[in-house]
Amino acid sequence: MLFALADVALAALAFWAAYEARKWLPLEREFFLPGEAMALLVGFSCLVWPAAGYWLGTYERLDSAHPRVILRDSWKQSAFGIIALILFQFLLRMDLSRLFLAMLGASSWLFLLLFRLNAGRLVGWIRSGFGAPHYVLVVGSGERARRLQELIQGSERFGIRLAGAMEEAAACEPERVRALVERQVIDEIIFCVESSRLHTLEDTMLFCDEIGVRTRVAVDFFPHVNSDVYLDRLAHLPLLTFSAAPHDEILLFLKRSTDVVLAALALVAALPVMALIVLLIKLSSPGPAIFRQTRCGLNGRRFVFYKFRSMVMNAEEMKTELAHLNVKDVAFKIPNDPRQTALGRWLRRFSIDEWPQLWNVLKGDMSLVGPRPAVPEEVERYQSWQRRRLRMRPGLTCLWALEGRDALDFETWMRKDMEYIDNWSLGLDWKIMLLTIPRVMSGKGAH
Repeated sequence: MLFALADVALAALAFWAAYEARKWLPLEREFFLPGEAMALLVGFSCLVWPAAGYWLGTYERLDSAHPRVILRDSWKQSAFGIIALILFQFLLRMDLSRLFLAMLGASSWLFLLLFRLNAGRLVGWIRSGFGAPHYVLVVGSGERARRLQELIQGSERFGIRLAGAMEEAAACEPERVRALVERQVIDEIIFCVESSRLHTLEDTMLFCDEIGVRTRVAVDFFPHVNSDVYLDRLAHLPLLTFSAAPHDEILLFLKRSTDVVLAALALVAALPVMALIVLLIKLSSPGPAIFRQTRCGLNGRRFVFYKFRSMVMNAEEMKTELAHLNVKDVAFKIPNDPRQTALGRWLRRFSIDEWPQLWNVLKGDMSLVGPRPAVPEEVERYQSWQRRRLRMRPGLTCLWALEGRDALDFETWMRKDMEYIDNWSLGLDWKIMLLTIPRVMSGKGAH
């Protein structure tokens, strides 16, 4: 509640700051909003900013969020607020200054960030001055339980107190828990035990449910080193979810929207050149201008992959006799491949042969940025950890394409793909796309 109310005030403050700054800038076009329009837009902002925070789950982790998480969440919330405001003013047929919108987004992000980085002291002051301390009992023993107790003790500024610790064996007896709850104030109990021992505490958990004591289970005993852990529901059934790939549906929707818009624009712009390339391929060597091949997409889905033909027509049949020239462990790559045509060598050098994959992007088989799509024969030879690269839609360009393209070894390809998946963001996608352009134009690293 505190943070949502603060966001209302900060959204209004950011709007005022951006408006005053834009109004007094000595630019050619003056910027002014009449009173009714100002009130409507400020009111909308005061509604949509906390709504975005609630939708993104920001308020669920502010008390203990790492500064990097606060930085990311504040940016996401501001971005969603600006997008909503742009759509709102479009529906009202208004024409807000683009500079004003940019300044509003920046000031909103700055105000949210400064408030949240310093909110711990404010929360502690409010809870200590206006609310009773929150007492937590830890059940468990060993290093994990000790670390949990230290975390709770380090949260005293938020009004949280460690009420004590209880051995797992003692907690298996509901009567002993009852005696403790009757003797002192216990607001909640956190069970920090091994997964194999949870069933022994079932009666105690049912007893806590009966008397209304909140219970939590620390699930860090699961060895999911790459996964985010969160709770989902299927109808009434709660599901504990482990996701080792990006799962934010809103951000993935924005990624897909970007793919569709940019791929459609690129196809329209490149269509005359692509028609000329088709003609040149047909005139320079026998065979179809478009090469089709089955590739593995998201989670192993198979799709037809398109590219301009850069090799002789029977290139696939020649792979066996040229296998001794392959320089990769799993993928099939030959430097200065003798199967390439003269035109194909030029097309591949500048990645022009990849242009037809814009149609794959438009169809949804691929993305503009993501791990490059592999053929099924390669995927069958993957080690277990390498199969995680299939958990994101394959792309036209990727992280390793910026660092050497075909010159890198297969192991580095895989490591870079995992690095991309683990650190994915919309900003990273744009960075890769923008850096890919000069890399491709230079023609370096392509075989």
